[in-house]
Amino acid sequence: MTEKPKLYYFDGRGKMEPIRWLLAAAGVEFEEEYLETREQYEKLLQDGSLLFQQVPMVEIDGMKMVQTRAILSYIAGKHNLYGKDLKERAIIDMYVEGTTDLMGLILMFPFLSTEDKEKQLATIIEKATKRYFPVYEKVLKDHGQDFLVGNQFSWADVHLMEALLMVEEKSSNVLAEFPQLQAFKARISDIPTIKKFLEPGSQRKPVPDDKYVETVRRVLQMYHSVKAT
Repeated sequence: MTEKPKLYYFDGRGKMEPIRWLLAAAGVEFEEEYLETREQYEKLLQDGSLLFQQVPMVEIDGMKMVQTRAILSYIAGKHNLYGKDLKERAIIDMYVEGTTDLMGLILMFPFLSTEDKEKQLATIIEKATKRYFPVYEKVLKDHGQDFLVGNQFSWADVHLMEALLMVEEKSSNVLAEFPQLQAFKARISDIPTIKKFLEPGSQRKPVPDDKYVETVRRVLQMYHSVKAT
């Protein structure tokens, strides 16, 4: 029996959450080890588990994988969520990179000062509604299919679904002008593996709170303040 992937990260979203989403979408069960102390992190460093001295790290198929994008690409390829040919893979990559840029704005949000959070929130909503969401709205409208690429469920769909929910947490009516994305969200939510992941009690993490921020700062020794960009 193949061992379950094991995820090493904090008990929170951060850069590991897209990996949790993709594994869940593929129907893969996984285990987690949460970093709560500096000592845990230093042990991973000392035993050579963190190639570039960073988490996330995922033990999977006999490898200790780091770098979020590499981990996600491997999971997508392994579980048939990466298109049927090189062109589809390239399109999936483009969409994923765009969505990642948007999600990056939200990733650092909990670490900002109150003043910077107000500015960042405005930036998130503006870029979501003016730069990113219109792209996916047009793609879905133009090809009239259920999924973003090749008329089959892919990593691009999973990533966009996660991003839609993240932005909605910041502004509940953000999809008001995007009927295609509203319908897309409803369709993806109804896929059995996604539906299960969205239910209470799953390994999906809640919106980061002060405890999460404090733990990350302590473990990574982040003593300087983070600025909005």
